[in-house]
Amino acid sequence: MRPPEPLITCIEDLRVLAQRRVPQMFYDYVDCGSWTEGTYRANSADLAAIRFRQRIGLSIAGRSTATSMLGETVTMPVALAPTGLTGMQHADGEILAARAAERFGIPFTLSTVSICSIEDVAAATRKPFWFQLYVMRDRDFVTRLIDRAKAARCSALVLTLDLQIQGQRHKDLKNGLSTPPKPTLRNLMNLVTKPRWCLGMLNTRRRSFGNIVGHVSGVSDVSSLAAWVSQQFDQTLSWEDVRWIRKKWDGKLIVKGVLDPGDAVLAVESGADAIVVSNHGGRQLDGAPSSIAMLPSIAEAVGGRTEVLFDSGIRSGQDILKAVALGADGVMIGRAFLYGLGALGEAGVTRCLEILHRELDLTMGLCGVTSIGAADRTILLDDGPAGGRVDGLRPTRPEAAIPAA
Repeated sequence: MRPPEPLITCIEDLRVLAQRRVPQMFYDYVDCGSWTEGTYRANSADLAAIRFRQRIGLSIAGRSTATSMLGETVTMPVALAPTGLTGMQHADGEILAARAAERFGIPFTLSTVSICSIEDVAAATRKPFWFQLYVMRDRDFVTRLIDRAKAARCSALVLTLDLQIQGQRHKDLKNGLSTPPKPTLRNLMNLVTKPRWCLGMLNTRRRSFGNIVGHVSGVSDVSSLAAWVSQQFDQTLSWEDVRWIRKKWDGKLIVKGVLDPGDAVLAVESGADAIVVSNHGGRQLDGAPSSIAMLPSIAEAVGGRTEVLFDSGIRSGQDILKAVALGADGVMIGRAFLYGLGALGEAGVTRCLEILHRELDLTMGLCGVTSIGAADRTILLDDGPAGGRVDGLRPTRPEAAIPAA
């Protein structure tokens, strides 16, 4: 008789369960940052340092978290972020996450380097989803990806600009990250302890990069795929390329990876309908400021000329409310839903969204806010616990986030 599932009350519970159930290399792929991981930790630390203003004596009945993101009505200002190798956290992971997001009433974003293909997700869902695009050197392949996204009725294209080169992630190198896992003794010993994951993978045909294999000449197996991907990220990518993509894509265009007010303005001038304030979850430039530290100045720089989304560090409904109060029109979550997926599959993604929604709703009530659209800086205290002011939030120094030996 199978033991009952543990009680899940917060995202951390999902993380702990995912760590037990997902093979180490794929869990570490999600739960790591580049180099010292200082920026990765600063994303959460700076959000935690922001304090709410508690209010009483106000009617808080009839609260609503509903709003819109890029013209789409959503139950709360959250979208599932594009995450690579989602289908390695759980078999058919992109399909499961997309279905959970659709039922909950929020957008799902499929990554270029997903395991399930654009066509797989389109066949499994009823509503349009978002597609994330990496600009490869092979512009014909890029054009075909855009055309496939159009054919799948994707409602937005998320153009990621902060991965022209890949930040070094020590855990991925030490684990020998590959998909599917190489049959080394270390990997086989770890897989023996993950029977649920293994059974799921045995029952699916989706074990490699579905948007690439079969769509690129000369790429037929894992080794040729890895070589192709390593050579394809384009270091010459510029705002001219963004304008080229803007001409090819007639839907909503989101530029992801903005961490500087000047770049935010350039994104708007290049035709972006939305930008995502993001440091790639601390997985790229270690030593960069946290995303929340840069959000206020970036939101001010664009001045309502485009929607501002926020990414990196969201682990609770309270984090969502803090980002909205500081100028975000919505947030994207990556690790939070991946923990749920790795822990419990589709039900885990749903549980993640339920937790975030409840935390968001309760915190709004305790702050005296009845509509998510009414949340602004007035619900926050002026000073953080260490003297870091919300106005021009002073970021945690990445080196200060490294625990003492």
